[in-house]
Amino acid sequence: MRESCGVFGIYAPGIEVARIIFFGLFALQHRGQESAGIAVSDGSYINSHSAMGLVSQVFNETNLPLLEGYIGIGHNRYSTKGSSKLSNTQPVVAEINGVKIALAHNGNIINAKPLHDELQERGYAFSSTTDSEVIARLILDSPATSLERKVEHAMHRLQGAYSLTILTEHSLIGVRDPMGVRPLCLGKLNGGWVLASETCALEHIGAEFTREVEPGEIVVIDSNGIKSFNGKTSTRKAICAFEYIYFARPDSIIQDRLIYQARLSMGKMLAQEHPVSADLIIGVPDSAISAGIGYARASGTPYCEGLIKNRYVGRTFIQPDQRIRELGVHLKFNPLPQIIAGKRLVVVDDSIVRGTTTPHVVRLLRKAGAAEVHLRICAPPLRYPCFFGVDMATKQELIAARKTIPEIKEYLNVDSLGYLSVEGLIQAIDLRRDMFCLACFTGEYPIPIQMEMDKLDLEMPREKEFCESKT
Repeated sequence: MRESCGVFGIYAPGIEVARIIFFGLFALQHRGQESAGIAVSDGSYINSHSAMGLVSQVFNETNLPLLEGYIGIGHNRYSTKGSSKLSNTQPVVAEINGVKIALAHNGNIINAKPLHDELQERGYAFSSTTDSEVIARLILDSPATSLERKVEHAMHRLQGAYSLTILTEHSLIGVRDPMGVRPLCLGKLNGGWVLASETCALEHIGAEFTREVEPGEIVVIDSNGIKSFNGKTSTRKAICAFEYIYFARPDSIIQDRLIYQARLSMGKMLAQEHPVSADLIIGVPDSAISAGIGYARASGTPYCEGLIKNRYVGRTFIQPDQRIRELGVHLKFNPLPQIIAGKRLVVVDDSIVRGTTTPHVVRLLRKAGAAEVHLRICAPPLRYPCFFGVDMATKQELIAARKTIPEIKEYLNVDSLGYLSVEGLIQAIDLRRDMFCLACFTGEYPIPIQMEMDKLDLEMPREKEFCESKT
């Protein structure tokens, strides 16, 4: 599974903010590793730079000082709408009738195609194939007079998930969709204000966490201070449960719940729902480590590091040759035979999506001498695709949509397999069930969707064909 995007914003008069944005994005690197970008304003002009790669690959001591300004936004991307290419990097910069904005988006707009086609028919030309540019142009096309009212007007036409940071020449705006699918928080820094996808980014730059941006809320920060109003109300809340299972960093807080503690509790619930006699507990690095520790504490079985992760795999543009490519999962994980040989292992992982990587991990452990491998999964079976900002897989690709749990157990060649139940997951997170989107487990989407939706539906036909062939 791929992470969703990370957004960041800051309003800090008297401070050059580009470097602060860089470190904020650095803290949010786990949310997107395809491209990174920063846009800033000095009060009269918006300047931006974005490129493919990690934050540390995109920005350096040559280009960062050129981004002068006291207001700015930043973005880390993983593509959920539109292919991974330079023209789709963010922040998106758009201008209509002399009004210019930069916009960074985390989420997915499910009605992006009809909105895109409508705006095209009205004469607007698009430079990217992302729903983020659709949002930016929809805002600017609004008949309202003030920008915040333009944002409000656009919110009533957008369907789906969106946490936004928006930059104008004079202000910073934060927006969260009415269901609150993706996180967005607010903090203070030296008299200024900061917006970020996760609280860990605030900690990283020394900002003080103030509160979360509420679902449907618009926050406007300018020389008059900070003001807030409701852009659109929804009776349905739909926080993505996978923020707790996988996406968010363990040191982040969402809805007053520390992610690390939630994952510990998931492990404890797994031990209660699926106990087994074993010698050692292993958490698959990195996101399942805390759940593995939770399982160990609840079961009384020792926890150990049986797999060591190479954290830089997948973060380079250098393609491996065939010999290296054939090593597959060996590039990502190294087992510790001296620790696990002859042992009965409980292996805790966050999820099984397509079921392509897990068999390789199991083979690694068996080759290293594991006597038994019992797999425990922190998420319930994934049977339905996500259309709200996670490029998970199609329904046909999801292994739990095609196979029963006993069939998955045989396919993975494990001695036993246990998934956390939906009820166990909610109990572990310790929030009300009606606050969450659980559609990938239950098929009950918070708003109606079209199952044939395609992340490349804004691409030109030839371009789309090429992108699909590359994936």
